[in-house]
Amino acid sequence: MCGIVGILGAHEVAPLLVEALKRLEYRGYDSAGIATVHHGRLDRRRAVGKLVNLSDLLVHDPLPGKAGIGHTRWATHGAATVTNAHPHRAGPVAVVHNGIIENFRELRAELAADGYHCSSETDTEIVALLAARALARGLAPRAAAAETLGRLRGAFALLFLFEGEDDLLIAARRGSPLAIGHGQGEMFVGSDAIALAPLTDRITYLEEGDWAVVTRAGAEIRDAAGRQVHRATERIEIDAVRIEKAGHRHFMAKEIAEQPSVIADALRHYLSDDGLGLALPEAVDFRAVERLTIVACGTAFYAGMVAKYWFERIAGLPVEVDIASEFRYREPPLSAHGWAVLVSQSGETADTLAALRYAKGKVARVVSVVNVPTSSIARESDLALPILAGVEVSVASSKGFTCQLTVLALLALKAASDRGRLSPEALADRLAGLRALPGLMNHALGLSREVAALAQGLAGAQDVLFLGRGPMYPLALEAALKLKELSYIHAEGYAAGELKHGPIALIDARVPVVVLAPRDDLFDKTLSNMHEVIARGGRAILITDPAGAAAAGEDAARTLVLPEAPEMLAPILYALPAQLLAYHTAVAKGTDVDQPRNLAKSVTVE
Repeated sequence: MCGIVGILGAHEVAPLLVEALKRLEYRGYDSAGIATVHHGRLDRRRAVGKLVNLSDLLVHDPLPGKAGIGHTRWATHGAATVTNAHPHRAGPVAVVHNGIIENFRELRAELAADGYHCSSETDTEIVALLAARALARGLAPRAAAAETLGRLRGAFALLFLFEGEDDLLIAARRGSPLAIGHGQGEMFVGSDAIALAPLTDRITYLEEGDWAVVTRAGAEIRDAAGRQVHRATERIEIDAVRIEKAGHRHFMAKEIAEQPSVIADALRHYLSDDGLGLALPEAVDFRAVERLTIVACGTAFYAGMVAKYWFERIAGLPVEVDIASEFRYREPPLSAHGWAVLVSQSGETADTLAALRYAKGKVARVVSVVNVPTSSIARESDLALPILAGVEVSVASSKGFTCQLTVLALLALKAASDRGRLSPEALADRLAGLRALPGLMNHALGLSREVAALAQGLAGAQDVLFLGRGPMYPLALEAALKLKELSYIHAEGYAAGELKHGPIALIDARVPVVVLAPRDDLFDKTLSNMHEVIARGGRAILITDPAGAAAAGEDAARTLVLPEAPEMLAPILYALPAQLLAYHTAVAKGTDVDQPRNLAKSVTVE
């Protein structure tokens, strides 16, 4: 969740560190800091809040040096204060850390008994103190770091910087991602390629348990057992990790607007040249698959819930959808003839990665649906299917969600074809509908002003309900999540048929109810549920298609009309007004759209 950067450079690193950290702001953070070594002297600067506060501090109190580390912190242990901000320092060593040290309390007690006391509330300071104690006992920096790493339990990405060592960084990865960048007489370390993109296009990804001794001459990498290993160096496309708003007010506005384009890219990637067939990898063969287990978190979990409807209804394939943070702790029995499908935008979600490792060896194949093909989840899967959304900066996912849905829809169609549930002609017909999706999405985006007017009415609400049936039920959950994330308004999504089983008690004139209801087989039932809301004084906002609007008449307080779309595609298309509604409500309230409070883009800790 936090951002980590390290530089062994040829120039002053403080401005480079801050600039790299700015590229990691999308991850979410509440404090920031850097440390450098200059003529052998270790020093640091830290500030609470946005990076501009750290930049201001550095103007008034500069930090020279050509070797340094930087960090954006999302608070776990301890509040967002300067004392708790990274880097943490203990004598001659400074440390930045992403993750959680699970045994920090027992280590803190051990260190206190040895005369080493904490000044912060964090678990990270323990790492610096352990390394400082090892140095005091006569160990060299490399050996001190190795001894420290051996004492830690939990998940972490770590960078060590030592006083007197202006050509040394020690990096370690267990559970949280970390990458090494290669330059000309310079070396870099970062949480991901985005941070390093302006500095280098050559990246080496550390694997689970790796730790590395980094100097300007290169990196010596060892695995968890201490054996020296070689990790491949890859070239990244700088344009693929470019972060720009492209004239939009917010990254989220840009990413919502990009959806027709990125969906079209995904379809071109996964369809045959004539668009009449699928061009998925050969390994995607569902003929012997008995069951799917889809595991994900947050928005990706809701994408999995939508996909369950598709796989079961169209392909006749049983599907279980599980929240990743609960999955492995239930110790669920898995079928050797089933597949585990992991869905993650970043490919680094800690709980989803742990679920993957639980499933591996228990199922026939582990398949990941990810946006970052070099991510940990992608690399550890038997098969990784990129969603091709491009960089998504806004914490609240938009194009990542619809691209996940698109790839999952294609997988469901392949399953139906493989299992004899769709003829080639029927498959071609379904794919024709998918190829029309970008155009339908452009139409939906054209309703942005109308949605903004609806949002004005939501901005003053304290509670909002979203209702849907069938595949629109998980979309109601996703719409509620988006509104909560961006506007801080309490919102809940419900299966419309469950309204009478409790939630209807919440209905009054102050609670807007957004009903997601294309004219499908369940429309009449959903319309009845909407009338139950209206009968109790509720203010219903209906999002439907022309046929649904004609059937509903003037019953709803407001109606938003989307173009008619094939039933399978409705959850993808209706995601756009849900996103726009959350976005415009947040703008009306003046909240931080791209970096909502308390949230992080990539959740790399449990």
